[in-house]
Amino acid sequence: MPIIIELDVMLARRKMRSKELAERIGITEQNVSLLKSGKVKGVRFETLEKICEVLDCQPGDILVYEPEKDTNG
Repeated sequence: MPIIIELDVMLARRKMRSKELAERIGITEQNVSLLKSGKVKGVRFETLEKICEVLDCQPGDILVYEPEKDTNG
C-alpha cells in the first residue's frame, strides 16, 4: 500500500507508549496497534485530529505516501 503509517516513529519521538496514546485519544490499545502496523483500511479524521493534538504533530508526520514500485521492470 502506498500510504505508510509512521505512528510508531512519532510515539518514539514523543517518548510515549501506545497505551498512553490510546487512553488520551479514547480508543483501544488494540486499535492503536492496528494503526501502527498499517493493518487498517482507513482512519477517521476525528481520530487523526486527536492523535495530532496529543502528539503535537501534523498529519504528514504520521502518514507518508510512497508510490508502489513497478515490479514488471
